[in-house]
Amino acid sequence: MKKTIITHRILTGLLVVFFGLGAIPDILKVPDAITLFKHLSLPAYLLPFLGTAKLLGCIVLLLPGYARIKEWVYAGLVFDLAGATYCALSSGDSPVMVSPMLIGFALIAASYIFFHKGLAGKHAATRDTLTTRLAA
Repeated sequence: MKKTIITHRILTGLLVVFFGLGAIPDILKVPDAITLFKHLSLPAYLLPFLGTAKLLGCIVLLLPGYARIKEWVYAGLVFDLAGATYCALSSGDSPVMVSPMLIGFALIAASYIFFHKGLAGKHAATRDTLTTRLAA
């Protein structure tokens, strides 16, 4: 159980760094982020919205509890990354240029899997405790 929790925390930390570092320039509308959005044929007014959504999602992933909201965050991060991948490919970027996004997808999947393993372990421990108390 401890290995699962530690692995989940490491993967989630990496995931938060991956998306959190990308969210800051979006929120601040850094010129490089605006250039990237123009290249993807996206309007610049989406930058602060997407950046804020990613940053809030990262904060939720770091908070204890809130399992249902975390499910939505994982889904939102997948949608964000899938949309970015699609936009990049549609604007003429080669698959090789888009391949680093696989790191993001892998981090999301791994963190999500270990999140559920941790939840299953907590439910099993709670169930065993209740069974022991009822048997006594």
